[in-house]
Amino acid sequence: MNRVPTITVEILDKEYQVACPPEQEEELLDAARHLDVQMRDIRAAGKVIGLERVAIMAALNLSYDLLHSRNSGAPHGIDNHEDRVATLNSQLDEALYQLRQLEIN
Repeated sequence: MNRVPTITVEILDKEYQVACPPEQEEELLDAARHLDVQMRDIRAAGKVIGLERVAIMAALNLSYDLLHSRNSGAPHGIDNHEDRVATLNSQLDEALYQLRQLEIN
């Protein structure tokens, strides 16, 4: 059975192991950096407390941006991006699950 290699991403000073095919590694690192910036901005605003809530707000903001660009006449290639966003969302869900496990222990 072939296992997808993992890479380490850092979000809000915490490291997460994420499964990622080698050809998508740079895109995942870019997405993690973008998410890190979004989450830091939300946390710095001081209106949202708790890592999980910050992550939810960042996810909502990113989803809004995606939907807004789709509805404002973005190129038809957005479907390919939707697949990539779905993959990244799955990877983010896994990272958040691992974070919750660490917080429980």
